[in-house]
Amino acid sequence: MQELFLGVDVGSVSTGMVLLDEKNDVVLDLYLRTGGEPVKAVQEGLRKIEEYCRGRSVEICAVGTTGSARFLSGVILGGDAVKNEITCHAMAALHIIPKVQTVIEIGGQDSKIILLRDRMVVDFAMNTVCAAGTGSFLDHQAERMGIAVEELGKLALASENPVRIAGRCSVFAESDMIHKQQVGHAVPEIVAGLCDALVRNYLNNVGKGKEILSPVIFQGGVAANAGIKAAFEKALGMTVIVPRYYGVMGAIGAALLGRSSAESAGITKFRGFAVCELEYKTASFECRECSNCCEVVNISVDGDVLARWGSRCGRWEGFQETG
Repeated sequence: MQELFLGVDVGSVSTGMVLLDEKNDVVLDLYLRTGGEPVKAVQEGLRKIEEYCRGRSVEICAVGTTGSARFLSGVILGGDAVKNEITCHAMAALHIIPKVQTVIEIGGQDSKIILLRDRMVVDFAMNTVCAAGTGSFLDHQAERMGIAVEELGKLALASENPVRIAGRCSVFAESDMIHKQQVGHAVPEIVAGLCDALVRNYLNNVGKGKEILSPVIFQGGVAANAGIKAAFEKALGMTVIVPRYYGVMGAIGAALLGRSSAESAGITKFRGFAVCELEYKTASFECRECSNCCEVVNISVDGDVLARWGSRCGRWEGFQETG
């Protein structure tokens, strides 16, 4: 019986899921759209995993969850480790390149930088205020220009004279791009300018004041854009490594941590594939026990509350980050 370890990263835009084998190699990776329904995304991914496992002599021996819906997915699946994105992305990067010192991660709606020294996280920063530089902004601009988002990188690399685009704000960047189109600049020059602008935005905001040292790993969905990678290398003056499974690195880190927790406990909390067929309901209420007035979220099945979270004091917590 082959042991497999499941990692799940549920974000606002996408949901990544992976299965690792005993050697911690990826045997299956899934990249799904969350579509504002994280429960359905997790269940859809788990059905695909069940299809993969059917007919094979395998067993899921651990589950780790991360992402903005990590508590929710942890409750649904039975998470052995429920960890934040910083921890999981750092763990995955170290798994790929043990001597990594800088992690650049850009996803659908946020971006982050993680600094590691001697395999330990020493600093990090996140940008969740402005959409400039994230995957959703690139998707929007590609759609506006009538270009497949997968083609942006190729167009940027084909440019010889990138124009300068204002990249400090998504609104200004879009306005500047429209202006550059109206005065007749070629599309490759505009796209390359956009890539340069997004990298400037990242380094001036997320990376401001950070000592970026090599090796540098670039992960997250935006790492698929060769133009952004090239812009980072030009701005930093160093090689930027894009790992094979750049889009599911958070899930890989979660799987590694889930395995560690389950092996320490001697048992997994995984609830099995039957959770695909259950109907989960989420609701919230405002706690009035103190002046914090926390919004407490609870998840239930058939009227039975499985877990609650969201209170600052822990009064209602029925499921905590583990490990």
